[in-house]
Formats: sequence, structure tokens, C-alpha cells
Amino acid sequence: MAHIKAKVSAIDPVWSRICDEARGAVRDEPLLGALIHAGLLHHPSLERALAYRFSLKLASGEMSEQLLREIADEAYSSEPDIGAAARADLVAVYDRDPACHRFLQPILFFKGFQALQSYRIAHWLWGQGRRDMAYFVQMRTSEMFGVDIHPAARIGRGVMIDHAHSIVIGETAVVGDNVSMLHSVTLGGTGKEEEDRHPKIGNGVLIGAGAKVLGNIRVGENSRIAAGSVVLADVPCCKTVAGVPARIVGDAGCDQPASEMDQILKNGC
Repeated sequence: MAHIKAKVSAIDPVWSRICDEARGAVRDEPLLGALIHAGLLHHPSLERALAYRFSLKLASGEMSEQLLREIADEAYSSEPDIGAAARADLVAVYDRDPACHRFLQPILFFKGFQALQSYRIAHWLWGQGRRDMAYFVQMRTSEMFGVDIHPAARIGRGVMIDHAHSIVIGETAVVGDNVSMLHSVTLGGTGKEEEDRHPKIGNGVLIGAGAKVLGNIRVGENSRIAAGSVVLADVPCCKTVAGVPARIVGDAGCDQPASEMDQILKNGC
């Protein structure tokens, strides 16, 4: 098994590209050499680099870097889908964010990506029945990145959280694959109910900055939610909603809103 993992690592195109970019970054900015070597080039795989970053950012006087590193290494080694999701998230950021020019940027500098990877470890802990540790990771992620995702929430692959400040995703929320959301988005409840109470976001949805999606409602695949909207009812597939409360104002305007990232409302959308 170790031999197979070594071969997979050796042909991992995402990790190979990251390492090439890292070596170039050290040449261009030697003052960052120690940071880049410690964060990227010192590690044999993306999973090990992400585990290091997770432990470095979330360590505190209450939980050491070494203990967090052991937790992350265990998560990545026992659940390969976490690493696969990280690669999909990384490619999503690179493809959709015009400020992202290299794969190494989200790993080192983008808190939306880093917070999402921290959530993925917290979600793994939750599934293992280690709920107090999952809550600790949630707390530290919120403190460090300003992103509060309940560890029981279910989030798919290829997700981009741009800027990420003040993101809130509740316990029973579900976010599909290839979703994009901007800062200050809330996927929340509408009261004190304790059962299934948070939104279900379909694949390919684009959620604009400051949008609030509240209650156990469904947002259909490949729809758009305009910035600042408050969504309180189901949204059909391939539609654009806007306003307070949000109403359908037209079609989504394209086949893949989350990938296109077009947030301008036009006549007929």
C-alpha cells in the first residue's frame, strides 16, 4: 500500500505544479524562502502540506501544533476523499478567482480555501464521533479565518469561497459540488427548531456577497443568488433570484453560473 501511495504522489499533477511554483516563488522572493520550504517544499504530498498548514494556523495555548498535525495526518490517511476534495477546491479557486494566478496562492494566502480544508477535517472528526474535537476545530477556524462552518454540514467538491469573511454555514446545511460563494454569505435557520433547518444548495450554484439563505429550503442546480438577497423559499434550477425577500428575476444566464462568476443582472438575466 505504501508503494502504491508513493507512485500516486509521484504522478500527482496538482502537487507537481505546486512544487514547481514554490521553487519559482523562492527564486523571486528569497525572504519567503523559509515559509515556502516549511509550508510546501518540505512535504512529500499535498495532504502532508495541508496537514502542516492546518496545524500551524489552528494551534493555540489550548491545543499544540503537534497534536493538530497528528489529527490532520490521520484524517488524510484514513479518508482519501478529503485530499481529492482539496484538489478540486484548489482548481476551482484557480479557475474562478481572477486574483489567483498560481496554485500555491490558496494554500498559503487565501483564507477561504484554508478554512474550507479545516472544515473538512472537522467534518471527518464529526463522522468519527469525536464531536468535541470537531467543535474545537470549528471554533479555531472561526477565530482564525472568520468562517464559521458547523462540522456536521455537508459540503461537496470544487467549492470556492471568495474572500470568505463572515461566512456562516449551519449544522444541517448541504452544499453541492462546484458551488461558488462570496463573503458574508449565511446558510442559516429561521428560528429555534432543532431538526433539519438549513438550506440545501444544489450543484453549480453561485451565491453573491452578503446573501442570506434561510430555512430548510432548496436552491436548484446552476442557479444564481444576487448579492444582498434574502432567500426564504425554494429556488428552481437555472434561475436568478434577487431582492428582500428574493424573487425570481430571470434565468441564470449561463449553463455554469458558479464557474462563470457573472454577477451582473441584465435584462432577462
